[in-house]
Amino acid sequence: MFQAILVEKDEAGYRARLTSLDEAALPPGDVRVRVDYSTLNYKDALALTGKSPVVRTFPLVPGIDLAGTVEASTHPDYAVGDRVVLNGWGVGEQHWGGLAQQASVRGDWLIPLPERLSSRQAMAIGTAGYTAMLALLALERHGLTPARGDVLVTGANGGVGSFAIALLARQGYRVVAATGRLQEAAYLHALGAAEVIDRRPLAEPGKPLQKERWAAAIDSVGSHTLANVCAGLHADGAVAACGLAQGMDLPATVAPFILRGVSLLGINSVTRPKAERIVAWERLARDIDPKQMEAITREIGLSEAMAAATDILAGGVRGRLVVDVNR
Repeated sequence: MFQAILVEKDEAGYRARLTSLDEAALPPGDVRVRVDYSTLNYKDALALTGKSPVVRTFPLVPGIDLAGTVEASTHPDYAVGDRVVLNGWGVGEQHWGGLAQQASVRGDWLIPLPERLSSRQAMAIGTAGYTAMLALLALERHGLTPARGDVLVTGANGGVGSFAIALLARQGYRVVAATGRLQEAAYLHALGAAEVIDRRPLAEPGKPLQKERWAAAIDSVGSHTLANVCAGLHADGAVAACGLAQGMDLPATVAPFILRGVSLLGINSVTRPKAERIVAWERLARDIDPKQMEAITREIGLSEAMAAATDILAGGVRGRLVVDVNR
């Protein structure tokens, strides 16, 4: 038997509950993992509360991230005792995920956990830090260097935003952080932000072409925010778009793209090939400051996850929530 959060939907409605499950209930998979830690992301919060149709099959264990140790394997790449990490691939949406003490998954979804990282550190990074690194790698491929100018990070107090600031600052970039919680400015400066600005002007309808303010941006907000970011980029600038906290719409014009050569780089963290994942995680293991990681992270137990999900959707959580599934 193992502890898990189970999401169910039937005539009685949608609900998530902490329960004990038999290992026989696990879905098919060629690797079984003893989970050490998981995380609580925005998508997980939607799955736990039912505020958006994230969960596609029922019953289901949510949790899009997990890190732990292989307990059984028929996959050629993994043996008992291997430390592994998993992000994406529909886990926690279509396939049972990480908010449990056991997981049964496809080995092709896993990557080896970098030696420098513990399971807890890997989940402190989680999909948020992994996505931030994918965004930074995309901007680097586009030619971004610190000499090009300021880099804007929207949704700065969230998980992706927090890691984006820390990663960019560590590489020598001057980072501008946009947030709706200006009282958290000291936290953002501690991560490496050189300047903190109010997100509200960015979140409102704006002109299609605006003053050139940033060489690049990492945006996890979408909607009017992303439109204004594009409108305020330098010529030949780029924005890596990886979220939709404000909305899925993009009320923009083509002006920044055809008059300034701005590029919009979409970041898909869910189905990246294994080789790209390994590159991103090795960079994370190398580039993340452990002290900053701790500053970004708060740990909760599995029993606290459902209450924390409500806080996330209310915008009341700063940085990352790591879930110890064994308490």
